[in-house]
Amino acid sequence: MIHFDEITEENFDAVIRMKRPDGEKFVAPNSVSLAQAWLYRNDGDVFPFAIYDDDTPVGFLMLEEDAEDGSLILWRIMISSEYGGKGYGTRAIRLLIEQTGACGKYQALKLDCDKTNAAALHIYEKLGFRPTGAVNHGSAEMQLPL
Repeated sequence: MIHFDEITEENFDAVIRMKRPDGEKFVAPNSVSLAQAWLYRNDGDVFPFAIYDDDTPVGFLMLEEDAEDGSLILWRIMISSEYGGKGYGTRAIRLLIEQTGACGKYQALKLDCDKTNAAALHIYEKLGFRPTGAVNHGSAEMQLPL
Protein backbone atom coordinates (compact mmCIF):
# COMPACT_ATOMS: atom_id res chain seq x y z
CA MET A 1 0.00 0.00 0.00
CA ILE A 2 1.27 3.48 -0.87
CA HIS A 3 2.15 5.75 2.05
CA PHE A 4 4.46 8.67 2.84
CA ASP A 5 7.23 8.63 5.44
CA GLU A 6 9.49 11.36 6.71
CA ILE A 7 13.04 11.43 5.40
CA THR A 8 15.11 9.93 8.22
CA GLU A 9 18.55 8.52 8.80
CA GLU A 10 17.14 5.10 7.90
CA ASN A 11 15.78 6.02 4.45
CA PHE A 12 17.99 8.97 3.49
CA ASP A 13 20.46 6.91 1.42
CA ALA A 14 17.67 5.14 -0.46
CA VAL A 15 16.05 8.46 -1.33
CA ILE A 16 19.35 10.04 -2.43
CA ARG A 17 20.19 7.01 -4.63
CA MET A 18 16.89 7.16 -6.52
CA LYS A 19 17.42 7.89 -10.19
CA ARG A 20 15.16 9.68 -12.58
CA PRO A 21 14.16 7.86 -15.76
CA ASP A 22 16.75 8.26 -18.52
CA GLY A 23 16.30 11.51 -20.38
CA GLU A 24 13.84 13.00 -17.90
CA LYS A 25 14.68 16.63 -17.33
CA PHE A 26 11.65 17.77 -15.39
CA VAL A 27 12.61 16.97 -11.79
CA ALA A 28 15.67 18.08 -9.83
CA PRO A 29 17.76 15.31 -8.26
CA ASN A 30 16.56 14.37 -4.78
CA SER A 31 19.81 15.66 -3.29
CA VAL A 32 18.93 19.14 -4.61
CA SER A 33 15.37 18.86 -3.31
CA LEU A 34 16.56 17.83 0.14
CA ALA A 35 19.08 20.68 0.15
CA GLN A 36 16.22 23.08 -0.65
CA ALA A 37 14.10 21.59 2.14
CA TRP A 38 17.01 22.12 4.53
CA LEU A 39 17.49 25.67 3.26
CA TYR A 40 13.86 26.55 4.05
CA ARG A 41 13.65 24.50 7.28
CA ASN A 42 13.33 27.58 9.52
CA ASP A 43 10.20 28.69 7.66
CA GLY A 44 8.46 25.47 8.75
CA ASP A 45 6.52 25.19 5.50
CA VAL A 46 8.51 22.74 3.34
CA PHE A 47 8.10 19.01 3.88
CA PRO A 48 10.03 16.24 2.06
CA PHE A 49 8.74 12.66 2.15
CA ALA A 50 9.71 9.26 0.82
CA ILE A 51 6.96 7.50 -1.10
CA TYR A 52 6.67 3.85 -0.07
CA ASP A 53 4.88 0.82 -1.40
CA ASP A 54 4.60 -1.20 1.79
CA ASP A 55 8.25 -1.37 2.98
CA THR A 56 9.85 -0.40 -0.35
CA PRO A 57 10.82 3.22 -1.05
CA VAL A 58 9.67 3.92 -4.62
CA GLY A 59 9.80 7.70 -4.86
CA PHE A 60 10.06 11.11 -3.32
CA LEU A 61 7.81 14.11 -2.93
CA MET A 62 8.19 17.53 -1.41
CA LEU A 63 5.35 19.75 -0.28
CA GLU A 64 5.19 23.44 0.49
CA GLU A 65 2.50 25.11 2.54
CA ASP A 66 1.23 28.48 1.31
CA ALA A 67 -0.65 29.76 4.36
CA GLU A 68 -1.30 33.08 2.62
CA ASP A 69 -3.70 31.57 0.09
CA GLY A 70 -4.63 28.41 2.02
CA SER A 71 -3.06 25.94 -0.37
CA LEU A 72 -0.65 23.05 -0.26
CA ILE A 73 1.82 22.92 -3.12
CA LEU A 74 3.18 19.71 -4.59
CA TRP A 75 6.64 21.15 -5.20
CA ARG A 76 8.34 17.95 -6.37
CA ILE A 77 7.38 14.39 -7.11
CA MET A 78 9.63 11.71 -8.52
CA ILE A 79 9.21 7.98 -8.90
CA SER A 80 12.51 6.13 -9.10
CA SER A 81 13.29 4.81 -12.58
CA GLU A 82 12.96 1.13 -11.62
CA TYR A 83 9.38 1.75 -10.44
CA GLY A 84 8.28 4.10 -13.22
CA GLY A 85 5.32 3.25 -15.39
CA LYS A 86 3.67 1.14 -12.69
CA GLY A 87 1.14 3.72 -11.48
CA TYR A 88 3.01 4.73 -8.32
CA GLY A 89 2.96 8.42 -9.21
CA THR A 90 -0.77 8.47 -9.84
CA ARG A 91 -1.48 6.50 -6.66
CA ALA A 92 0.79 8.80 -4.63
CA ILE A 93 -0.98 11.90 -5.92
CA ARG A 94 -4.39 10.35 -5.22
CA LEU A 95 -3.29 9.64 -1.66
CA LEU A 96 -1.98 13.19 -1.33
CA ILE A 97 -5.33 14.56 -2.56
CA GLU A 98 -7.20 12.34 -0.09
CA GLN A 99 -5.00 13.27 2.88
CA THR A 100 -4.93 16.98 2.03
CA GLY A 101 -8.70 17.13 1.67
CA ALA A 102 -9.28 15.14 4.87
CA CYS A 103 -7.13 17.41 7.02
CA GLY A 104 -9.49 20.34 6.33
CA LYS A 105 -6.67 22.88 6.47
CA TYR A 106 -6.37 23.77 2.76
CA GLN A 107 -8.70 25.09 0.10
CA ALA A 108 -6.60 23.81 -2.81
CA LEU A 109 -3.74 21.60 -3.86
CA LYS A 110 -1.42 23.27 -6.39
CA LEU A 111 1.55 22.28 -8.51
CA ASP A 112 3.64 23.57 -11.39
CA CYS A 113 4.14 21.44 -14.48
CA ASP A 114 6.45 22.00 -17.43
CA LYS A 115 4.19 22.63 -20.42
CA THR A 116 6.18 20.14 -22.52
CA ASN A 117 5.77 17.28 -20.01
CA ALA A 118 2.77 15.68 -21.73
CA ALA A 119 2.76 12.57 -19.52
CA ALA A 120 2.61 14.56 -16.28
CA LEU A 121 0.03 16.99 -17.66
CA HIS A 122 -2.17 14.03 -18.64
CA ILE A 123 -1.95 12.52 -15.15
CA TYR A 124 -2.63 15.81 -13.39
CA GLU A 125 -5.62 16.59 -15.60
CA LYS A 126 -6.97 13.04 -15.15
CA LEU A 127 -6.82 13.61 -11.37
CA GLY A 128 -8.75 16.89 -11.63
CA PHE A 129 -6.04 19.56 -11.71
CA ARG A 130 -6.74 22.49 -14.00
CA PRO A 131 -4.44 25.28 -15.25
CA THR A 132 -4.85 28.55 -13.37
CA GLY A 133 -3.30 30.62 -16.17
CA ALA A 134 -0.31 31.53 -14.00
CA VAL A 135 3.20 30.64 -15.14
CA ASN A 136 5.95 30.09 -12.57
CA HIS A 137 9.53 29.79 -13.81
CA GLY A 138 8.25 28.69 -17.22
CA SER A 139 5.90 26.04 -15.80
CA ALA A 140 2.12 26.12 -15.85
CA GLU A 141 0.47 26.38 -12.45
CA MET A 142 -2.32 23.87 -11.92
CA GLN A 143 -4.83 23.71 -9.10
CA LEU A 144 -7.27 21.23 -7.63
CA PRO A 145 -9.89 22.81 -5.36
CA LEU A 146 -10.51 20.72 -2.24
